[in-house]
Amino acid sequence: MIGLIVTGHGHFATGLKSALALLGGEPSDFVAVDFPDGDTTEDLAAKLSTALDELSGCDGVLVCCDLLGGSPFKAAVVLAQGRDDVRVIAGTNLPLLVETHLTRAGFGSVDALADAAIASGHASLVKFEMPASANDDDDEDDDI
Repeated sequence: MIGLIVTGHGHFATGLKSALALLGGEPSDFVAVDFPDGDTTEDLAAKLSTALDELSGCDGVLVCCDLLGGSPFKAAVVLAQGRDDVRVIAGTNLPLLVETHLTRAGFGSVDALADAAIASGHASLVKFEMPASANDDDDEDDDI
């Protein structure tokens, strides 16, 4: 199984882990690494290094970060350098994480999982548009 690490500013990671547990069950081979106010980038790097060690028995690790270029992303990239089994993505959202968690057992490589995760994240971004109503005089409509 490919391991997952989620990291981000504040309590982004543990918040997503909590939501994931509600929607997809308690995740295994999964570590949430928060970067709360008061932590240094050295604290963050140490926590990410520990998380990678915890997942050392996995068939690779995908690190899902909140923001491209943020401290969690930069720390993960530094730790991933020189490791063939770790990939880092940014822009993580809940639909991406749920689908990645639920389908990762079917992927033979961390690169394939990373590509699928990014596609899932893109596909989950939508703009809702109220459908045009045949009769604009209706106060309530069941079109949603």
